[in-house]
Amino acid sequence: MCGAARSDFEAFAEERPAQPATANRWQCLNCSYIHEGTAPPDECPVCGAPRDRFVPLAEERAAVAAGEFTGHLVVVGAGIAGVAAVEAFRSVNPGGTITLLAHEPELPYYRLNLTRYLAGELALKDLPIHDAAWYSKRNIDVRLGAEAGGLLLDERRVLLHDGTALPFDRLVLAAGAHAFVPPLHGAHLDGVTCLRTLRDAEAIRARVKAGTRVVCIGGGLLGLETAGALAAQHADVTLLEGHEWLMPRQLNRRAGEILAQHISCIGVNVRRLARTQELLGAGHVTGVLLDDGARLPADMVVIATGVRPNSHLARRAGLDVGKGVTVNNHLVTSHPEVFAAGDVAEHRGVLYGSWGASQFQGSIAGMNAAGVATEFGGLPRSNTLKVLGVDMLSIGQFEPEDGSYTVLEAEDRGVYKRFVLRDGRLIGSVLVGDTAASARIRQAIERGEDFSRAAQEHATAEAFAACLTY
Repeated sequence: MCGAARSDFEAFAEERPAQPATANRWQCLNCSYIHEGTAPPDECPVCGAPRDRFVPLAEERAAVAAGEFTGHLVVVGAGIAGVAAVEAFRSVNPGGTITLLAHEPELPYYRLNLTRYLAGELALKDLPIHDAAWYSKRNIDVRLGAEAGGLLLDERRVLLHDGTALPFDRLVLAAGAHAFVPPLHGAHLDGVTCLRTLRDAEAIRARVKAGTRVVCIGGGLLGLETAGALAAQHADVTLLEGHEWLMPRQLNRRAGEILAQHISCIGVNVRRLARTQELLGAGHVTGVLLDDGARLPADMVVIATGVRPNSHLARRAGLDVGKGVTVNNHLVTSHPEVFAAGDVAEHRGVLYGSWGASQFQGSIAGMNAAGVATEFGGLPRSNTLKVLGVDMLSIGQFEPEDGSYTVLEAEDRGVYKRFVLRDGRLIGSVLVGDTAASARIRQAIERGEDFSRAAQEHATAEAFAACLTY
């Protein structure tokens, strides 16, 4: 099927390690959620993917050395990075004391599931990552509605807004990020909101009914999923994207166009090259004025234009802060007993801003805080997503910079494949509609495997994909 190039891929296949019959950690190919257990779950609790979308992960955890940390660990932030930190800490260290500070009044929940909750696919009971008994059984003190107001690093204390001074021996900053709201006139109006917290989702659900006119500003992942969720509630939804195509950071033009076609079919009106000038209304929002003079009526406006790290505590405490709180490969900040992970952490100049990276970093920060040296070497720019029912992969450099790159593309009945090679090595890929080769593509890029022969023989994208999955 792959012609003369087949022998190259046979050799690659022989080098691939066999998947173990059992594993202790499994990763969802759709959303990168990591499941702990001897078998994958029947369904991903984050994105709903079936168990066959999970792949086993190699064990990375070392045995705890003698003299393990027995002090008090405080984790600021109870998103996925914070929860992953306490999970990892407790899994290797039964001794130390753990306090998890949750800014919100609810038990830590799957933030990625807020759009599924908004769409009516999940109930409130489905959102928590763990129930209260799980934390109690592991002697983890979860303090709900506990907001950190300051860090006294010399004194090793966290100041809470209620006046409590909480001592710590080691600290993990997992304070996450907040929604970015552009400086638009009218952004303060009633009916203008973001979707970042459970309370945001509940407020939107309470307002939206069949026929409610909603404008979603931002064509990234959150904007798309919010628009799709509201369309599922029979709202009249318009999605505004300022770029020429959807998800420009994750997709090339053709992939973005295919996604837009799908979004339109589920009842969302997509407007590209649509830049918001002003939100209209007196007291309550009534519309959106675009730069081209168009006026869109709106009963509600949802702003989904990205996030910014919650780095203010670290900055005021004197920690090194760039785009986020800067960390080394052990996720240690400029203070030796303070770690940072997730949306708030900047590693080698990179803010990942993704669920999978936050969970991974949280686990590594928790391991290091427990006394088990574990390194974070960075992650390839990879997004394996399921956006409103469409499976997609975006990884590496998927746009060529000059004529030295080889691009292989194919499209057939809504399935799109794009492979970018340079000097015979796969450096980037975009898949839409069929992501079965995701794990193999990621492996090939991470290993820097040489596909020179296939590239020289001008393999088609279909032949190349078939070789990858061989």
